[in-house]
Amino acid sequence: MIDMRISVIIPVLNEEQELRSRLPALQWLRARGHELIVVDGGSSDASVHVASPHVDRLVKARPGRALQMNAGAQQANGELLLFLHIDTHIGERSIQALERARRTSSGLWGRFDVRLSGSHVMFRVIAAMMNLRSRLTGIATGDQGIFVSRELFFRQGMFARIPLMEDVEFSKRLRRVSRPLCLQPAITTSSRRWEANGIARTIALMWRLRLFYWLGQSPARLARHYRR
Repeated sequence: MIDMRISVIIPVLNEEQELRSRLPALQWLRARGHELIVVDGGSSDASVHVASPHVDRLVKARPGRALQMNAGAQQANGELLLFLHIDTHIGERSIQALERARRTSSGLWGRFDVRLSGSHVMFRVIAAMMNLRSRLTGIATGDQGIFVSRELFFRQGMFARIPLMEDVEFSKRLRRVSRPLCLQPAITTSSRRWEANGIARTIALMWRLRLFYWLGQSPARLARHYRR
């Protein structure tokens, strides 16, 4: 019997195919006593129908990752919240590492190391740089599976209601409380974004968005650029 319940919160929008392939592989979490929540942002495909039989809660919210994750957290029962992208796979050993960390560490939040699913050697380099950057800066991104205690999440005011960089903004606030726990084994996130748009082009876009954010450009303007 587990001594700490984790609420895994997955925001989706028109992810019918990913839900079909990913949710069955996460049922061991529910069997272990944890909670699986999918938050739909108004999908026009069959996402809601596909997800319903495989989750403890199906929450509907306004579109926007921050809004959806906040809505899921408000419905969650676990003492620890884990925000996971639908195209990210987390294995049992990673959850066990999280359970151990929460029993033995005073840290209240953190993330996992990440690997990318593609076979190109550059994906190993990209993942290594993501993990190193996160360790040095204390900033976590959504691809890394951000986890935080329920109490701290609400005490910090949840995710900011911004259309992009909500993970970076939240990490900056959490970093004032403590440095993030950086856990292994790594979780695996899909490389589909890099494969669809090109590795070099995607890296350049991510760094450009991050630079403009640090220079003070509004998340709304960055989101419009990202969608283009």
